[in-house]
Amino acid sequence: QEIFDVMQYSINNLGDPFIESNYGVHSRKFELDVLAFFAEMWKIPEGEYWGYVTSCGTEGNLHSILCAREMHPTGVLYASKDSHYSVFKACKYYRMEYRVIDSTENGEMDYKHFGAELAKNKDKPAIVVANIGTTVKGAVDSVDGITAVLDACGIPDDARFIHCDGALYALMLPFMKEFEQVDFTKKIDSMCVSGHKFLGCPMPCGVVVCRKKNLDRVTQEVEYLNSVDTTIMGSRNGHAPIFLWYSLQKGGVDALKAKVKLCHANARLLYNLLKDKGVKVMLNERSTTVVLTRPPEKFVKHWQLACMGDIAHVVVMPNVTVEKIVMFVDELVDAFNGTWTPYKAQERKDCSNVRSCFGSHTIDKHHTAPTAHPFHDLSFRKLRARTPQQLNESFNKNPTVTRSQ
Repeated sequence: QEIFDVMQYSINNLGDPFIESNYGVHSRKFELDVLAFFAEMWKIPEGEYWGYVTSCGTEGNLHSILCAREMHPTGVLYASKDSHYSVFKACKYYRMEYRVIDSTENGEMDYKHFGAELAKNKDKPAIVVANIGTTVKGAVDSVDGITAVLDACGIPDDARFIHCDGALYALMLPFMKEFEQVDFTKKIDSMCVSGHKFLGCPMPCGVVVCRKKNLDRVTQEVEYLNSVDTTIMGSRNGHAPIFLWYSLQKGGVDALKAKVKLCHANARLLYNLLKDKGVKVMLNERSTTVVLTRPPEKFVKHWQLACMGDIAHVVVMPNVTVEKIVMFVDELVDAFNGTWTPYKAQERKDCSNVRSCFGSHTIDKHHTAPTAHPFHDLSFRKLRARTPQQLNESFNKNPTVTRSQ
């Protein structure tokens, strides 16, 4: 509600986010703030990164794989069979040679098979897509493991490109320090994340960040724009950067940490409840995606479950409450028993006993006191929660959504 007024404008971040075009109604300063936040979180220094706010995770993959193809025209792309379909779509669009790598049972890349396929093409550059949370099973490929295989096969650094598809977990993993981290201190070239998933932006959007040096071959000047063409789309949604900026500013880093903790606790709760009910279920240790036996079709449609073959999954995000989890499990058991009918609101069961076990995992408790924060300092380390009044004041004092005179 605090920023809904911007919807009255046709905001177009036309062209490169770092170079203003002739179009005056834009939100580039918001976009640059968002990019700076992710660049710092993913540990790539200022001046060494480039990126933009995309329309979705797919666009992030398309842009990164295009950069890889232009850098290595004869390269072979390697991605596990659990990779997002947009990876193989990009290969078809760009007419790239690719190899589908086997996955382990939990959805992670099979590094032995990757090494075997890589050995067959040692004379060609290697373009590798590492999944930071696979679509169906939430598995995370090991960048260290991928790099080790590339090294073992003798692929030099200047003949490799590693893109990290982090549609969901690239924003969550930095708050799980107990696990292997994925950032630009390692030999990766690009990373993308969605903005409408964990952050909950109201429109599909995402962020892609890459090493600035990789951009040269996909850059061309467009005179009538007074900018350069570096993005997949020409006209780009200028509202999305504002909503991303707002989502990050309103809660702050402490809220993001709390949400990650909440999601993991609730995912583990769902896993345990399903297991106790005798449902075949799987949950990767870094994941909030609970995989289960595919339910009857009417139940699938009612709960809008994503399915593949004989499995379905539930992605536990901050909006998934304990009440909803308990109701889901109860209904699922009834569905498998053939006695399922959707619960009405007044028939929902009391979840107080379950809630008490996870009472410490509330987001509000982890919010810090609102602090004054300069508009142009969307810093990963310094970001703190801000009240709606502070957001409005900051927004009004910094009219980044500008209109040409």
